[in-house]
Amino acid sequence: MSDACALELRGLRKRFGRTEIIRGVDLAVRPGERVAVIGPNGAGKSTLFNLISGRFGASEGEILLHGQRIDGLAPHQINRLGLARSFQVSNLFNRLSVFENLRCAVLWSLGYKYAFWRLLAGAHDANERAEQLMDRLALQGRRDVLAMNLSYAEQRALEIGITIAGGAGVILLDEPTAGMSRSETARFVALIREVTVGRTLLTVEHDMGVVFGLADRIAVLVYGEVIAFDVPERVRADARVQEAYLGSVLVDAAHAAPEGR
Repeated sequence: MSDACALELRGLRKRFGRTEIIRGVDLAVRPGERVAVIGPNGAGKSTLFNLISGRFGASEGEILLHGQRIDGLAPHQINRLGLARSFQVSNLFNRLSVFENLRCAVLWSLGYKYAFWRLLAGAHDANERAEQLMDRLALQGRRDVLAMNLSYAEQRALEIGITIAGGAGVILLDEPTAGMSRSETARFVALIREVTVGRTLLTVEHDMGVVFGLADRIAVLVYGEVIAFDVPERVRADARVQEAYLGSVLVDAAHAAPEGR
């Protein structure tokens, strides 16, 4: 099945000592698909992301990116194969401007290696790519503002830009709308939808309105196991999901989903 998948997990397990956090996860995400991973606190969602992105090593199982095994590789090696992720807490160069943050993010993908003697003013392709990203992120008016002085929603938008800057085809977003107001969330979902066109998205999200407004399919993780993986309508109606996690909140949240999924 791996040839048809952008990302595939096979029998994935993760133990810390005697405690098993991820318990035999199988998951296949198709190219261009948007998948949301939901579940109660402690279900293992962040651990799952850390396994996929190489921060943790798997105890058992396989992780394949476009059919190539990536379990056991370092995070930077996985990134260069086309997978990028954001984190729950913004991870920016706070004392660099919006433009400088984005330019740093695109350098490696354009073939620039780290060299302290290089003058980046002459890196016209990197500068142009950074300008294009700012446009897509609606941050052009904040070009020279230090990252530390951006609003929270702007910082999250910038982090999305940094995540996609290298041209990765598979994007992992960890709770991208956490801490945002309802209006900020709606705008941010629209941004995510726009910048992930043509890419594969796997996102952890607690806001059910966001989940139902964004995801093509939903994976429900409970105690380290995927108990359901289907289109939103079927997940909402799944008795196992309702009993284990969501209950009637799914019905209410579906009506609160941002428009345009």
